[in-house]
Amino acid sequence: MRLQFILNNEDDPHDFRTSPSLRTRLRRRLTRLRYPLWVYVALAIGICWCLYYLLWSRSPPQSITQQEWKPSTGDTNSADEEKRAAVVRAFKHAWSAYERDAMGFDEYHPISKKGTNLARSGGIGYTVVDALDTMYLMGLKPEYQRARAWVEHELSFDREGEFNTFETTIRVLGGLLSTYHLTSDPLFLTHALDLADRLLTAFDYAPSSGHGSGHGLPLPSVDLHSRKGVPDKYAVDRISTAEAATLQLEFRYLAEITGNETYWYKVERVMGVIENAMRERRERGEGRWRGLVPIFISASQGTFKESEIRLGSRGDSYYEYLLKQYLQTAKTEAIYRKMYTDAIQSIHDSLVQTTPGTRNLTYIAELVPKNWFSGDPTQYVLQHKQDHLVCFLPGTLMLGATTVGAASGVRGVRKDAVSIPPRLEEELTPEGKRDWQTGVRLLETCMATHETATGLAPEIAMFRTTKEETKTDSGREWYIKNSRPGGPSSYDARYMLRPETLESLFIAWRLTGDIRYRTYAWGIFTSIEKHARVPGGGYATVLDVDTVPVEWDDKQETFFLSETLKYLYLIFSESSVLPLQDIVFNTEAHPLPVFAPTIKPRFSI
Repeated sequence: MRLQFILNNEDDPHDFRTSPSLRTRLRRRLTRLRYPLWVYVALAIGICWCLYYLLWSRSPPQSITQQEWKPSTGDTNSADEEKRAAVVRAFKHAWSAYERDAMGFDEYHPISKKGTNLARSGGIGYTVVDALDTMYLMGLKPEYQRARAWVEHELSFDREGEFNTFETTIRVLGGLLSTYHLTSDPLFLTHALDLADRLLTAFDYAPSSGHGSGHGLPLPSVDLHSRKGVPDKYAVDRISTAEAATLQLEFRYLAEITGNETYWYKVERVMGVIENAMRERRERGEGRWRGLVPIFISASQGTFKESEIRLGSRGDSYYEYLLKQYLQTAKTEAIYRKMYTDAIQSIHDSLVQTTPGTRNLTYIAELVPKNWFSGDPTQYVLQHKQDHLVCFLPGTLMLGATTVGAASGVRGVRKDAVSIPPRLEEELTPEGKRDWQTGVRLLETCMATHETATGLAPEIAMFRTTKEETKTDSGREWYIKNSRPGGPSSYDARYMLRPETLESLFIAWRLTGDIRYRTYAWGIFTSIEKHARVPGGGYATVLDVDTVPVEWDDKQETFFLSETLKYLYLIFSESSVLPLQDIVFNTEAHPLPVFAPTIKPRFSI
């Protein structure tokens, strides 16, 4: 009876859809509203969106446990246009502020809205040249044309002062060469030649000053005006091993496109000096460090100085460039393959560590001289410390696994070779499989260091070494030395807009198509947007990743434009944009082409 009544009577008083009294009441309520109904609807939608954004972006990107890695394959040939566009907007926010406040200055300070130069005599295009290839890749034509015009009319390297040989090479020479490669514009090659000729004087022995190296190692700085190398003012005979061994990609490419062999042989000789120093160590019974190098070397003797062995600062790019030199010349120089495989074997033997907690985080420890004054360079102790800089290594290991570690007959990173993702048992050697798995696990550790109040990783992480230490309220099996959430904080707690984790995520995405790597990258990007973005323009260093609201250091690093945002852009782009088989990235993320060398190398097995 009840059902029949409802079917036959459309004015059922219990049916809210047809009750006249309810409709009347609703109509009266709505007519009493202060604002039109659409205003309230829009406000409700806005509140929901804000809650979603705040809650999602506040949560740091979570890494999976070390045992859980299973590829969830996506399509590396497809772009995520929405996220890529967001990255481009971030670049424009950073660049437009610099262009407005400090165009032409080497460095930018977004809070004070001013620029500074590395020397009193004027700038050398640190920021402009470092950012050129990024804006070109992003298709920012007006910005690129204005930057190019500045290079054409304002850029000069005739500057008096001390300019770091390594930094100037990777940022400025690398930026000019990569932009020349992408555009074929002779303007950039002309400036590259001028700068390279000035930098080469760092390799020259200067008998009048007593400084220099008969071994051909470059001094750490150059006066670009007087064209003279400048030693370290605090340790005259000391140079950084990594800095001396991270000039090769740039000068070798310049030699190839100009036919000037001097560029090639100057930087190649450095590798020979380092190999000789390693051989001497082996002959003295230090074979267990076979492929590892101390972070300092003697400029006058060409022998290693007693110092730390690490893959962080002053050590990182030495190992990076071993693989990249091998790949740059189309795998024709076997000596770099050998040096790379020796180094990776020694890293596994001596530096790869795992936390004893439930997450079993894989990390890269450091070796510190046991007694700095003993004179015995064979005695080291492990320090369970990992710089953010070390997070370049996961990508290097994965790229090396699919190239150097490809099984016989498989050439690596080719459409017709190693699969995406690789079939570990079929396509990789045992060493290649080991390196791949270490790279995957290490990348998860790098992501674990983003589990902070801001979702950003600290400059340095220390790892807990006992099960008792790992039982913390935070669940973190690592910590920031001399810091605690909410403050006070130490230098180690800062995030300097660094790109290393994103660099490895880019390579991991290209080699696997696993969507988790894009998800990780987006999490890092949203954390940068939330905590490092300066409202008036630009981005700044976050002083403490574990304290919110954040405090800033007034500096926008040039590598934020050249590396961090470039790798983010590439992660969300098609794999046809700068394909890995055709390009090597220098340590400042400037893309240089793979080529078959026409210059005959002198350094070989």
